[in-house]
Amino acid sequence: MSDETPAGTTPAPGPAIPAALTDAPGYQVRRLHQAYLALWARAVDPTLTGPQFAVLTAVRAAPGRDQRSMATAVALDTSTMADVARRLETRGLLVRHTAAADGRRKLLYLTEAGERALRAARYRLDLLDERLLAPYDAERRGELIRLLTSLADHWEGLSEDPAP
Repeated sequence: MSDETPAGTTPAPGPAIPAALTDAPGYQVRRLHQAYLALWARAVDPTLTGPQFAVLTAVRAAPGRDQRSMATAVALDTSTMADVARRLETRGLLVRHTAAADGRRKLLYLTEAGERALRAARYRLDLLDERLLAPYDAERRGELIRLLTSLADHWEGLSEDPAP
């Protein structure tokens, strides 16, 4: 049996998305996230992930900070941060030095290759951001970023609260 639409007919439309989903903020956030991941891979870098980019950006801003504080800065749990840092180190984009005062602490530094990768990704990300925010003028863009930041802060706070 063929999945093709017979000539002269139009394919049946997909199922309507229930209002219970379209009205749910979490559903819309997931849609945005899925679309963003697809765009990132095509427009920014197919091998450098968003979390890796965030780590490189944070390390550039504060070289020599420890892995744990970097995890907090980029909203990653410590085990994910350790994995991301290890992958970046394997790729030669950053180095981890053991802190002299505490052998368990890993201090992070960009390599020259990391600096180049970050600069190239940043350029492509700026172009993507421009495309993503094209429907909005500068004032609305600022408002949108403030709202998204406020929402993220609120949701992170809720995730840290004990279960209701």
